[in-house]
Amino acid sequence: MDDDPMDSIFHEKQEGSLCAQHCLNSLLQGQYFSAVDLADIAQQLDEAERERMAEGDVTSQEYQQFLQQPSSNMDDSGYFSVQVISGALKIWGLEIMPFASRDAIGATVSPE
Repeated sequence: MDDDPMDSIFHEKQEGSLCAQHCLNSLLQGQYFSAVDLADIAQQLDEAERERMAEGDVTSQEYQQFLQQPSSNMDDSGYFSVQVISGALKIWGLEIMPFASRDAIGATVSPE
């Protein structure tokens, strides 16, 4: 019997523009996030952004324009922002670290 280690690697076939979903599930090696799950995270981020903007002058033109804009955290094509990906990873106690950041220097030199 051939025990090919590649048979145990989880991979989803790309659907539409759901790159964030497929990336997260591949990283976590299972079907942990659906588009609905990521949309929920995006909506939570949108609400937090609205609350933060409302701390200023809710009658300002800037605030009113902000309310008219579509979400920057997701769209109908399946796009999800890096903030949504970061929020999903936080559920698992993981975080995104910019490659060129000071915190990443140690990981780039010694990734184990």
